Amino acid sequence: MTFSATTVLVLALIAAVVIAIGIWAYSTANRLDRLHVRSDQSWLALDSALARRAVVARSIAIGMAGPTSDPASGDRAKLLATLADRAERAGRADRETVENQLSAALSAIDIAQLRPQQVAELADAEARVLIARRFHNDAVRDTLSLRTRRPVRILHLGGLAPLPTYFEITERATPAASTGLAVDTIRTSARVVLLDEQNRVLLMRGHDPKTPDISFWFTVGGGVEPDETLRTAAVRELWEETGRRADPAGLRGPIWRRVAVFPFDGDLIRAEELFFALRVEAYEPQPGDPTAVERRCITGNKWCTAADIVALDQSGETVYPYHLDQLMSEAAAVVSSGSDPEVRSIR
Repeated sequence: MTFSATTVLVLALIAAVVIAIGIWAYSTANRLDRLHVRSDQSWLALDSALARRAVVARSIAIGMAGPTSDPASGDRAKLLATLADRAERAGRADRETVENQLSAALSAIDIAQLRPQQVAELADAEARVLIARRFHNDAVRDTLSLRTRRPVRILHLGGLAPLPTYFEITERATPAASTGLAVDTIRTSARVVLLDEQNRVLLMRGHDPKTPDISFWFTVGGGVEPDETLRTAAVRELWEETGRRADPAGLRGPIWRRVAVFPFDGDLIRAEELFFALRVEAYEPQPGDPTAVERRCITGNKWCTAADIVALDQSGETVYPYHLDQLMSEAAAVVSSGSDPEVRSIR
C-alpha cells in the first residue's frame, strides 16, 4: 500500500496536532498540580494564623476574667474563651462562621484596658490572618481560573482533586489604631539576608530602649524612606549598619514577606518587612553611617550558622524572623540560582 503526498501531509498534520495537544495537556496538568499544592499550602498557613489568633484571644480572656474584673467583663471573657475554643475545633465547613463570631467578640473588647504587649500580640495576630487570608484567596482564584476552563474540564486535567474554596471573614482595621499608643500603620522595611561563603548569615544584636536588659537578634535592614525603592533602602541600611556597599541589582528578591506588630520605645509599630538575599565574602562589620536609634539600640553582630541561631533562641535571645535557621537554605539556594523567586509569607 502506498500513500499519496497529500495523505502523508494530512497524517503529519494530525500527528502534529495530537502531539501539540498532548504537550499542552501535560503542561497544563502539571501547572494545575502546582496550583493545587499552592492552595493547600496557603490554607495550612491561614489555618496556622487563625489558630494563633485563637490562642491570643484566649490569653486576653484570661486577663479579662481576673479577680478584680466586673461581671460584664467576666461575661465577655467567658464568651471570648468559648469562641476561641470553637474556632480551634471547628471543621472547614463551619470555620468561616465561627471565625466571624470570634472577630465580632474581639471587636467588642475595649483594648485600651489591655496591656501594650497584649495589644501588640492581638494586632500582630490579626495582621497575620489578614495577609494569610489574602494569599489563600489569591491561590484559590488562580486555581479556579485555570481549573474551570472548558478544555481543562473536558479533558479532566484536574483529576479527582476537589475544587479549592475561598475563605471569607470580616476584615477590620487593626485594633491598635484605636488605642492611645502611637502606631505606625504604614511602615515598610527592607531587610537583607546577608550570607557569606560558608552560608552563615549576619545578624545584628539589639534591644528596645525601654527594655535594655532584653536582647534580640535580627537581619540587617530598616524602614524605607519616602523617596526610596526597596532595593535602594536595603543597600542603604546595609551600609549604615555594617559599612558594606552593595549594588542594588545584586540583591535577589524580595524572597519573603513578614508582617510584624511590636512595641518599641513606647510606641506600637506595625511593619511590613520584605527580605532580599545577598552573598558576600565574610568581613568584620563596622557601622558606616548609623542613625541615632541604631547607635543607641544595636549592640553587636555575629555571623551565624543554623546551629548558632538555634542556640541563641534556646538562650532566651529571640531571633527574627522566626525559624530563620530553617529558612537559611532557601536564601542560599536563591542567591546561587541568580533569579528572583515568587515572594512568600513568613513569620
